[in-house]
Amino acid sequence: MLLETLSNAIGVSGEEDEVRNLILPAIRDHAADIEVDALGNLTAIQRGAVYPEFTVMIAAHMDEIGMMVTAVDSNGLIQFTNIGGIDPRILPGLRVKVGPQRTPGVILWKPIHLGRDMKTVPLDSLRIDVGADDKSAAKPGDRIAFDSGFARLSPKVLRGKAFDDRVGCSILIDILRAGPYPVTIAAAFTVQEEIGLRGAKVAAQRLKPDAAIVLEGTYANDVPDPNREADAGDLPRNPGTRFGEGAVITLSDRQMITDPRVFAFLRETAETNDIPYQVKTMAGGGTDGGAIHTAQAGIPTMPISAPCRYIHTPTALLNLDDYESALNLSQAILNRLTPQTFQRA
Repeated sequence: MLLETLSNAIGVSGEEDEVRNLILPAIRDHAADIEVDALGNLTAIQRGAVYPEFTVMIAAHMDEIGMMVTAVDSNGLIQFTNIGGIDPRILPGLRVKVGPQRTPGVILWKPIHLGRDMKTVPLDSLRIDVGADDKSAAKPGDRIAFDSGFARLSPKVLRGKAFDDRVGCSILIDILRAGPYPVTIAAAFTVQEEIGLRGAKVAAQRLKPDAAIVLEGTYANDVPDPNREADAGDLPRNPGTRFGEGAVITLSDRQMITDPRVFAFLRETAETNDIPYQVKTMAGGGTDGGAIHTAQAGIPTMPISAPCRYIHTPTALLNLDDYESALNLSQAILNRLTPQTFQRA
């Protein structure tokens, strides 16, 4: 499936070429005016059948979190820093791929019987071992990606790398393949979301949409909470989102508060079409919507996500029911929007 290919591709922020090269042939027969801008965003236009003058930007970011080589020790061990939000506690012992040759390596730390008193893992104390013994192991600036393969765990549950946001990229491709819609779509496969929504800012300024949909793989926070009593099946009272319970519409996050008119439209569209949905009420994280909604004179922006467990780790889980809900909600919106939908009285 396309999502498997997208997930296995490597596209650490600033080097999204491999992902972009997979998307290009997938959309070529379903859109026009396909362009790659100076920053690396891939954009394409699909003309609307009823309201061609009304443009909806749909954004999904191609980049993933990862790391970058900063130096190489004389013994061949690689120093590195993070690109995007990575918790250093997950890193010791992980397999990685280093540089353009995808050299396999493993992240080192001191043996556990020598470091039991360590409660955190300082990033600058970690190294990557690729089996080299001199400074030729890598070059500063080389990107480092998690070495993690795609798998189907059950008929409905998939495991993979970079579901944030290859899930969104896959949904956007499915949307284009099923079009056209009444409104014009300006598809934007963006870059550098994980390091500051940079691609979305540039794309929104250039595309000048009338409204926007942002497709994401967001966190599912329905795992046991170690700070609560360990009763069987105990879960946080307000997990934000739950795995398998439908598309996520965001009330607010760190970078935007969804316009009440927009939020009401999202809920009504989901309910009218019997599409399972849930509301993200926790204020963490962010999406390309943070840059898009303040572009120009302001753009009504609709964040729609598929909840994934273990986001920002080497392996995330996706429920295909959630994928379908996010896809169906996006298509229902495109079929329902008109130039008057978000006009203020």
